[in-house]
Amino acid sequence: MRIGGGIEKPYKNPEEWYPFIKELGYRAVLAPIDYLAHEDEKQAYLKCVREHDLVIGEVGVWRNIIALDDKERKIAVEYCTNQLALADELNANCCVNLTGSRGAIWDGFYEENYSTDTYALIVDSIREVIDFVKPTRTSYAIETMPWMIPDSPDDYLKLIHDVDRKAFGVHLDFVNMINCPKRYLFCDAFVEECFSKLGPYIKSIHGKDVIMDNAYTTLIHETMPGKGKINYQKVAKLCESLGPDTTLFVEHLPDFESYKQAAGFVREQAILAGINT
Repeated sequence: MRIGGGIEKPYKNPEEWYPFIKELGYRAVLAPIDYLAHEDEKQAYLKCVREHDLVIGEVGVWRNIIALDDKERKIAVEYCTNQLALADELNANCCVNLTGSRGAIWDGFYEENYSTDTYALIVDSIREVIDFVKPTRTSYAIETMPWMIPDSPDDYLKLIHDVDRKAFGVHLDFVNMINCPKRYLFCDAFVEECFSKLGPYIKSIHGKDVIMDNAYTTLIHETMPGKGKINYQKVAKLCESLGPDTTLFVEHLPDFESYKQAAGFVREQAILAGINT
């Protein structure tokens, strides 16, 4: 497995970017540019990636391609297709997005997120993006979420079947799907279920942790690896079972030192499990 994550420090070129990657101990990286980068800039980062044996795990989108507003949706789809084309050019593991929401907040929770019409729109939108770009070296992947499709391994398998595109893969965020007490209490089994069912399709993974308050009603919080209930020795073994270049990214942390701490913990647990990171 390869560990990566955010940086939370500014950089202008590979010469400024790579020392941060090295200090953090990352062997997987998020795309350091977006599709607007000049060709020479893309090539400079690719040269740096190759020279230092890094894997670009993800090109992010984070736009609502099923937005209620047609103009917003059109802009989001255009950005998404451009980012997928960039991922293909960079030979990234995947280009990742959410399915999107049917409300004012692009990643918000709404009843309409689960309607039959929304599901049909999700399938059509994913096909639209993939069919426009026709990627050959990367996959378009959807991050699993707590309150929109797909929020379970079985829902993702159904989505894969219905989208029916070879270039459609899985971005696994098992913590996002720990959205009820049973999944929290039996999280080891749930994480194993995720890998067992989705393993052949997984392109990249988010590494976070989760903790539940003993309060009414249910309060489940995301936290950094090592501060919650997730067994990262198990996670490391499951990641490695998918192949040595499987990418796991720590995320949602406030600063460079937090990323260093989180990545260090995951690396330590992987070593304890006998896994090379």
